[in-house]
Amino acid sequence: MAGAHKALAKDKGRRPWVFPVLVGFGSNQGDSETVCRDAVERLSRWDGFRVVAVSSLYRTEPIGYTDQQWFVNGVVLGETTLSPQDLLAALLAVERLFGRVRTVRWGPRTLDLDVIFYGNQVMDGDNLRIPHPRAHERRFVLEPAAEVCPDFVHPVLGLSVREMLHQPAVQSQDVRRWKAL
Repeated sequence: MAGAHKALAKDKGRRPWVFPVLVGFGSNQGDSETVCRDAVERLSRWDGFRVVAVSSLYRTEPIGYTDQQWFVNGVVLGETTLSPQDLLAALLAVERLFGRVRTVRWGPRTLDLDVIFYGNQVMDGDNLRIPHPRAHERRFVLEPAAEVCPDFVHPVLGLSVREMLHQPAVQSQDVRRWKAL
């Protein structure tokens, strides 16, 4: 992660490109509030990543696999010089650090970190799709995103976060603003 940033910075003395990113976070195992706060703190210390804004914490009803505890969710608006793949690798490393083990899809987790938007880029790779393929349907992403970047326009749908939040496709799960981070 740091190596990628240093390599970019040394590129003939030019400043590396900086991309705005939106990273979603969530937890519903252990002390979820502390896990989310600690994960955001860890993000703020990365080389090649700067936290611009952090949403409030939200208590959210699980979707998909509903036989589990409610989640604590939120988003981080940041700027990065990391490539999308390096950003994903760093997020997955942080998940592992917090004990994330992938077993049940949409199941309980100690920490979940997702790249929601990476500038206005669109990618459809084997292990990374940007924008996040279900972000426009997920109230637990859109509510906190509306707090930190309501006017950001989805690069495929052409709708702002604020507009997406009011679309019929948005899941009707219970999402409650809970605490300031």
